[in-house]
Amino acid sequence: MIFRSGLVIICVLVGIMSGCVSHQETSRGADGQDEIEPAKNKISAADISYYPLISKFNHTYLDQNGHQVDFIESLIQNGIDTVRLRIWNNPSDNSSSLAQVLEFSNLLKSKGLRIWLCPHYSDTWADPNQQKTPSNWDSLDFESLKIEVYEYTRHIVTEINPDFIQIGNEVNNGILFPHGNIHENITQFLEILQNGTDAVRDASTRAKVIIHFAGIESAPSFFDLVKDIDYDIAGISYYPIWHGKSIENVGNVLETIANNTGKEVVIAETAYPFTLDWNDWTDNILGSEDQLILPEYPATPEGQRNFLHDLKNEIFDIDGGIGFCYWGADMISWDGAESQNGSVWENQAIFNFENKELPVLMEFNLSNNG
Repeated sequence: MIFRSGLVIICVLVGIMSGCVSHQETSRGADGQDEIEPAKNKISAADISYYPLISKFNHTYLDQNGHQVDFIESLIQNGIDTVRLRIWNNPSDNSSSLAQVLEFSNLLKSKGLRIWLCPHYSDTWADPNQQKTPSNWDSLDFESLKIEVYEYTRHIVTEINPDFIQIGNEVNNGILFPHGNIHENITQFLEILQNGTDAVRDASTRAKVIIHFAGIESAPSFFDLVKDIDYDIAGISYYPIWHGKSIENVGNVLETIANNTGKEVVIAETAYPFTLDWNDWTDNILGSEDQLILPEYPATPEGQRNFLHDLKNEIFDIDGGIGFCYWGADMISWDGAESQNGSVWENQAIFNFENKELPVLMEFNLSNNG
C-alpha cells in the first residue's frame, strides 16, 4: 500500500448440488453456522492491520440481513482464510509492533485463519517512495545490517510462525535505504533479500516467501532482476488510481511473471470504493470519478463487488495464480464522524458507513469464481 496521510445462483447452489466444482467447501461450525473451509493452495485474504486499534472503539458490525456479527467471524463465514498483517521494527507507539502482531496473530490462528506477515523493515510505512532504515539500525555498516536483517527476520518468523511472509513491502526501488537502494547498489539490495529469505528457511519449513512489487508497469523486469533469490511467490499491488485501469492487463502481466519465473503469483494488495462519499472529516485517498474504472465499475456496492469478482477471475485464470489480498478491509471511520485523524479509506472498506457487510464480501468465497 502506498500510504498517504490526511453464477451468483450457481454459487448459492454449491453447497446442495453434487458435481459443482469449487475451490472451497463448507462445514458446520460449533455454533451451527456454515463455515467455508480454506481452499488448498489458494489464498482469499484481507489486510486488517488496523483492527487491533479499531477494536478498541467497540463498534457493532452487522451482516447483510442486519443481524449483529463479530467482525472476524464475518470474515471467516464469508470465505476469508488468510489475514495479512504489517509489522514495523520500532513504531512510535504499539501499532504494528511485534508484541501487537504476535498477540493478534495468535487470536486469528485460534480461529483457523492463516497468517501472511508483511515486515516493512522500517519503523513506519515502507513503499516505493520511502524505505527508511529503522532507527536502531541507522548507524550500522552494510555487513552488520545484513546480520540484523537475518536475525530480525528469523526472530519474527520463530515468534509468529506465519504461513506466508514478505521480505519487505513494495520493494520496487529497493529496501533499507540507502544500503539497499536498487538504483545505487543493486548487489546490496539482492544480498539483503537473500539474507531475509535465508532466515525464513532456517526458521520455518512451511512459511512461503513472497517478494512484493507495487504496480504492473516494469513488474516482469523487476522479477527477472530477483530471479536468483530463493522465494516462492511473486506478489503485486494493484490499485487503479495508481496502476492503470485495465483489469485484463493485470492478468496479462501476472501471466507473464508466472511464465517467466515459474513462481506462483498473487495480488498482494488491492481495493476499490463502494462510494465516493466520506464518513468522517479525514481526507480520503480516493474520492473522484477520474480515479475509477468507468463505466464498468462505478463507486457503488455492486461496482466494488464486480471489480473484485473480475480481478480474482484474472488471477485464477493463470496457471500458478493462487489468490489475492484486499487491503484496508477493516478501515471504517473508527474515530467518529467528526474525526480529522480517522480513516482515509472508509469508502474502500468491506463494511459500509453503518458497519454493515457489503456485497464485496461474497467474493471472498472462492466458489464464486466464474
